[in-house]
Amino acid sequence: MSKNVGRPAGPTTSLPLAPPTLADVAERAGVSRQTVSNAVNNPDLLRSDTLARVLEAIDDLGYSPNRAARNLRTRASHLIGMRISPAQEGTANATMDRFVHSLVEASREAGYHVLLFAGEPQDPLAGYEDLLRSTAVDAFVVTDTYLGNPQATWLEERRAPFVAFGRPWDIPAAAHPWVDVDGAAGTDLATTHLLDRGHTRIAWIGWRKDSFIGEDRRSGWARAMHARGHATTGLASRVEDTVASGREASAVLLDEAHPSAFVCASDTLAMGVLTTLTERGLVAGRDVAVVGFDDSQVAQVVPRGLTSVRQPLEQVAVEIVNALEGLLAHPPLPGGGVMLTPTLALRGSS
Repeated sequence: MSKNVGRPAGPTTSLPLAPPTLADVAERAGVSRQTVSNAVNNPDLLRSDTLARVLEAIDDLGYSPNRAARNLRTRASHLIGMRISPAQEGTANATMDRFVHSLVEASREAGYHVLLFAGEPQDPLAGYEDLLRSTAVDAFVVTDTYLGNPQATWLEERRAPFVAFGRPWDIPAAAHPWVDVDGAAGTDLATTHLLDRGHTRIAWIGWRKDSFIGEDRRSGWARAMHARGHATTGLASRVEDTVASGREASAVLLDEAHPSAFVCASDTLAMGVLTTLTERGLVAGRDVAVVGFDDSQVAQVVPRGLTSVRQPLEQVAVEIVNALEGLLAHPPLPGGGVMLTPTLALRGSS
């Protein structure tokens, strides 16, 4: 039987497939998972014809028996791969640093280590193929779930285990496990806090309309405003996620809409608002209230402190590792989506 069974034929077959699982080999050989395990680890327990059939299935999938023995065991490498991107200039967000630390801690407690890898900025798939081809990791954590990102689809097509930090925005019926934070609940919490303090003209500064995360956060602000009977017309701005953009947008809103408070999609944008207030001789929390999102280190050290929505990244990491353990169990126990609720870190800016 050809070793290319189950793979497209021809010279264009350069895309790697994920390493075989016990289920893959068992299905090919027509035996149970335990029989496959015995063939790899305790071949003397099997009849010669059954052993031959299992070894042939392993060979058909492109692996020698020794390599299969390493890859078919649960947690073969004890490594979880995660791609990291360079920090964006002009921002104040270090959320990913806190998440990575939390993921490393949670993974270690479960017996895993995190393998960080970088890729080409213009190629969202760079780095994945090498690790998948070499079977260097047992699974992946995907953190870029923006609209159109091909990572999840690419990994699913290759049957590679992965968990996403972020819901599948453009594929609601996606089967892969994911963990996310309810951004709308966070901005609703922030806006309600300001409403309770007597503010009625609360402006929103968020991201471009093609950002599902940004629009989700915007919806929480609008929901809270409308629930109290307050209009939002003319009070919103969509910009790039930079301090300069937050500064420019807040200046326009102050001049045209005269808000008494701002809720922002990120601490980066909120830092831009604080810059504008300082330039105009205004004090955040006294003259104009400001709330950010992500509770970055910057939010904790600016004068008077920046009130900010805090994501439960430590719990995100725990849930991701729990989902990974399910995926790598034998038999696999795939999970669904987990949505976590953020909290509000109160400081002097509001």
